[in-house]
Amino acid sequence: FTTRPDTLFGATFCVLSPEHPLVDELTDDEHRDAVKSYCQEAARKSDIERSGTDAGKTGVFIGSHAMNPCTGEPMPIWVADYVMMGYGTGAIMCVPGHDQRDWDFATRFELPIVEVVSGGDISQEAWVGEGPHVNSGFLDGLGKDESITKSIEWLEERKIGKRIVRYRLRDWIFARQRYWGEPMPVVIDEEGNAHPLPESALPLELPHLDDFAPTGTGKSPLERAKDWISTEVPGTGAPASRELDTMPGSAGSSAYFLRFIDPRNDKALVDPELAKHWMPVDLYLGGAEHAVGHLLYSRFWTKFLHDIGVCPVDEPYAKLVNQGMILGEDHRKMSKRFGNVVDPLDVIADQGADSLRLYEMFMGPIEADKPWSTGGLMGARRFLNRVWRLFFDQDDQLHDTLETQPTDEQLRILHRTIEKVDRDTTALHFNTAISQMMTFVNELNPMETRPRAILEPFCLLLAPYAPHLAEELWKALGHGESLMWEPFPVADSAWLQEQMVEVPVQINGKVRTKLQVPPEITEDQIRQQVLADPRV
Repeated sequence: FTTRPDTLFGATFCVLSPEHPLVDELTDDEHRDAVKSYCQEAARKSDIERSGTDAGKTGVFIGSHAMNPCTGEPMPIWVADYVMMGYGTGAIMCVPGHDQRDWDFATRFELPIVEVVSGGDISQEAWVGEGPHVNSGFLDGLGKDESITKSIEWLEERKIGKRIVRYRLRDWIFARQRYWGEPMPVVIDEEGNAHPLPESALPLELPHLDDFAPTGTGKSPLERAKDWISTEVPGTGAPASRELDTMPGSAGSSAYFLRFIDPRNDKALVDPELAKHWMPVDLYLGGAEHAVGHLLYSRFWTKFLHDIGVCPVDEPYAKLVNQGMILGEDHRKMSKRFGNVVDPLDVIADQGADSLRLYEMFMGPIEADKPWSTGGLMGARRFLNRVWRLFFDQDDQLHDTLETQPTDEQLRILHRTIEKVDRDTTALHFNTAISQMMTFVNELNPMETRPRAILEPFCLLLAPYAPHLAEELWKALGHGESLMWEPFPVADSAWLQEQMVEVPVQINGKVRTKLQVPPEITEDQIRQQVLADPRV
């Protein structure tokens, strides 16, 4: 089974799931003991352990080969635990040039890696992007979609393959063998029957444990709470034991936004009227990897709660934005393997949290993947230093012009900045909002006066981007309360008008001159200036 038949020319080996029935049939005598031992070991691992992309790849050659129908080359067949029976048919063709897990496996066991989609450097990592096909016979030069269509037609014409739809839906494992997590409100009687606790017995709280570390045996640390475990079946008083598994972290996070609306309600999850007023959530900002995790779970819960009348909406989020990834300086995904990982704690210790925060928001559009640049980080730090100098002199004393009246030019600069920063921040265009603040600082710094009426609003604009520095500057200006309680500045439209506007003067379709005039000038005044101009 494969979702990418167009890459068949790059298939160099096959992998079977340890549970696949063909494993026993195709394993030769020479490799049988090793394969049996490996399959037994795989059976002791969870699906999460087996499917994790960070887990080291393991596998065993079973002694048999398949033939690549496109190239005619033999492909060794391996058994490996990263292939699940629940995915496709539990048997996959492996294209290490364009699948990272296959690349890791091929690199680990020195199997051939062939490029069939151009655009990357497969000697360093799998290329999972798009590009024209190469080394692919009749598919050479074609793009992804056309190649998939033609390869399926080619396989079906020869009756060696057929198209099929496979769904990746799996059960959501809702139990964890750890102390941290909501306890299950369920008790088990001596016959093994489960009984839910009545609402009057809720909330069920975790017992106190001095030692809540994992047991190492696969059993829950709650096994140590003997007194808590022993209980009765509600209503009958028959002996029972509490369920020891706890809920996963995604249990609370699947509906926490509803609880935020009404956190002190001890009668219901949320008051219906409050939910009707506040839901849906205006903005969900998170990585694309949440699409099959938290985002999926919270949507499922919301739809269920909507069906039973608890939640007024069936979609929890009005808008979704996926932020891009910070890449290494070499433009590759940060990885210990590439030695390009930047530790944010080291950056904070060296340059400060505000420098890191500001730089990451200045790197580019929020949705884009962006390469890290130490030089760019230093640029953010230099900007914050210039902000400091806007408030303090060379002796680190507040400028003595705080109580002066702002000039018209300073007010125009301030309100232009307020309008731009407010608009861009609302639109999540953080990089351009920061750029406008840089313009503000560059225009204000050469001026002789630094009025409080200009600096205080700027502190509030800076706060979401460099909160520590903004708070310190706010306190330095004499405020006892945190600036977080202050309203965000609002631009005065009267100061957003341009000081002068350009008016071109045309005669018979030809521009004779251009006048610089104030925006409030009347038509008669413009006419007088035009007639007085010797060029007209």
